[in-house]
Amino acid sequence: MSVGGVVQPAKPGVAELADPAKARVWKSAQDFEAMVLGQLVAPMFATVETSKGVFGGGAAEEQWRPMLSQEIGKHVARGGGLGLAVPVYHQMLRAQEAADAAKKAAAQEAGA
Repeated sequence: MSVGGVVQPAKPGVAELADPAKARVWKSAQDFEAMVLGQLVAPMFATVETSKGVFGGGAAEEQWRPMLSQEIGKHVARGGGLGLAVPVYHQMLRAQEAADAAKKAAAQEAGA
């Protein structure tokens, strides 16, 4: 896909996710996007007057707010999110490949 002349990485396909390691990386990228979305949603609750709401506000409701923000983030991410998971996934794969290449080079150097 191309956006503004910049080629965007593609979402991993079923064949790519058949590899358990890549599937774990994809899950981590999705979890990261859900966490980011939850953090973006959290400040919204600071503007809500809860004392006049259905549940009446209070300490218990305040303690549940972070969980609600997390769940909203997860739900939005499952629905496609902001598209953050795809580039994070590809960057994580690149970092993992670079680390593997460095380990291989160090092992070859030690054996030489």
